[in-house]
Amino acid sequence: MNQIMTIFTNRELFLLLIIAVTYVALFVLVVQNSRRKILSLQERLNKVHAMEEEQMAVNKQSIERNQQKIDQLESLIQKLGDENSVLRLQLEERKAHLDYVNTLSKIEGEKRRQAETTIFGSEVYQKMKELLRQGNNMGDHDWQQLEQLVNSVYTNFTERLYSLYNLTSQDYHVSLLIKVRIPPKDIAVLTAHSKESVATTRSRLYQKVFGKKGSSKDWDDFILSL
Repeated sequence: MNQIMTIFTNRELFLLLIIAVTYVALFVLVVQNSRRKILSLQERLNKVHAMEEEQMAVNKQSIERNQQKIDQLESLIQKLGDENSVLRLQLEERKAHLDYVNTLSKIEGEKRRQAETTIFGSEVYQKMKELLRQGNNMGDHDWQQLEQLVNSVYTNFTERLYSLYNLTSQDYHVSLLIKVRIPPKDIAVLTAHSKESVATTRSRLYQKVFGKKGSSKDWDDFILSL
């Protein structure tokens, strides 16, 4: 009888040990998975912030601030004359960098100002309008043309978008159409999806990229800022 009780107890201990080991292993996996998700989210947010800073550099106020710094540096360089050549070179290097940044910002800003004119006057945009009149969706060739157009106007748009999240073709197509200011109801027609599906796609993408709930309009605003 005692032998039977010992065997039974050993079996219970063995089962408890297995359960404990399984629990610990699952706990470790959950912690590691959570950590990966946090790191992935932080990486996406860092990229978003970098993109936002890039766009801020293009605005008029930023260019004006840089110009003020350039003027100040120019004044200091003139006062130095030939004295302290090392400091002079450092100031000239800084001034040259600001000049370069401002030149690129002005070019990018001008491109964005002309973007809508370029897009709205394009063949692919007119083709989309015709498809909407007919109630038809876009084909592969239409998507390729739209992608080329958007990337020619908004440098590296596709690359930036995919660096944030591994989009499905539907995610990408919806985002492309947002970028050229196609309204949601028309996006539904061109992508052959319901309006509800398009709205869900946009709000889901915002949550995936930013790690928090947002409206479909929040995603639209982000795409338009890129």
